Amino acid sequence: MFLVYVIAPIFQSIWISFYDWDGIGAKTWIGIGNYVELFDDDAFYTSLQNNILWLVLYMLAVPAGLFIAIFLNQTVTGICIYKSLFFFPFVISQVVVGLIFSWFYAPGFGLFYLFLEEVTGTPIAILADERFVTYGIIAAGLWPQIAYCMILYLTGLNNVSPDQIEAGRLDGAKGWRMLWHVILPQLKPATFIAVVVTVIGALRSFDLVSIMTDGGPYGSSRVLSFYMYEQALSEYGFRMGYGAAIAVVLFAIMMVFISGFIWRMVRDERSGG
Repeated sequence: MFLVYVIAPIFQSIWISFYDWDGIGAKTWIGIGNYVELFDDDAFYTSLQNNILWLVLYMLAVPAGLFIAIFLNQTVTGICIYKSLFFFPFVISQVVVGLIFSWFYAPGFGLFYLFLEEVTGTPIAILADERFVTYGIIAAGLWPQIAYCMILYLTGLNNVSPDQIEAGRLDGAKGWRMLWHVILPQLKPATFIAVVVTVIGALRSFDLVSIMTDGGPYGSSRVLSFYMYEQALSEYGFRMGYGAAIAVVLFAIMMVFISGFIWRMVRDERSGG
C-alpha cells in the first residue's frame, strides 16, 4: 500500500515535471524547461519566501506545546476541563479554523480589528494587507498546531521515569535544570514527532490559505502548495508538468529539513548525548 500510494506517486511526479502536459492530451518532453521557468518566476519566489516564514514561525508550536503540556500534566481539581479546552482546536477542521479567524480579522466587526482600532486608533484589515496577511494566516495555523504538539508531549510526559526525576531532585536539580537535563532527554521521541509533523504542516499549508485569502491580496499570501494547485488544477492552470515541478521542489525542501533532523537525532543517540 505504501509503495503504491506514496513511493510510486513521488517518482511519477518527478517524471511528469519533465513534460509540458495539460493532464488530458499528449505529453511533450521539455527536460528541465519547467524548472528553468520556475526559477525565473516571481510568484514562485513569493511562495517560497512565505513557506520559509511559515516554517520559522510554525516551529513556535513545539516549545509552546511543551510548556502547555507541562502545565496540564498536574493532578489538580478541574485539570480535565483545561485539557479539553486546549485539545479543542485540534479536533475541529482546518476549514472551520480558517473561517473563525477570518471573522476574527474581519473589518468592521472582527474582534481583532476592533481591538487594534481601540488600542492604536488605526484599524488594519489583516487579510487585505500585503504586509500582515501571511502572519495572520500563520497565527490561525498555530492555534491547532500547538494543540497537536501539546497532545504529543502529554503522552511523552506520561512515560517519563519517576525514578530519574527523583534522582535529579536528590542531585539538586529543579526548575529549568530539571527540565533541561532530566525531562527533555526523555521526551526526544515526542520532540522528533512534533518537529516532523510541524515541518510537514508548515510546508503543506494549503487549506488555510485557500479558505482565508485564496492566495491574495495580489498573490502575496501564496505558498508553494497553493501555487502548485493554481498551476496544475485550478481554472487558471492545467499545467500538470509545471505543477509537478513545484511539488518536486516542495518535496525536496521537506526532505532536507526532516533528513537533517533525523541525522541529528541518530548522531546524538550514537554519541550518548
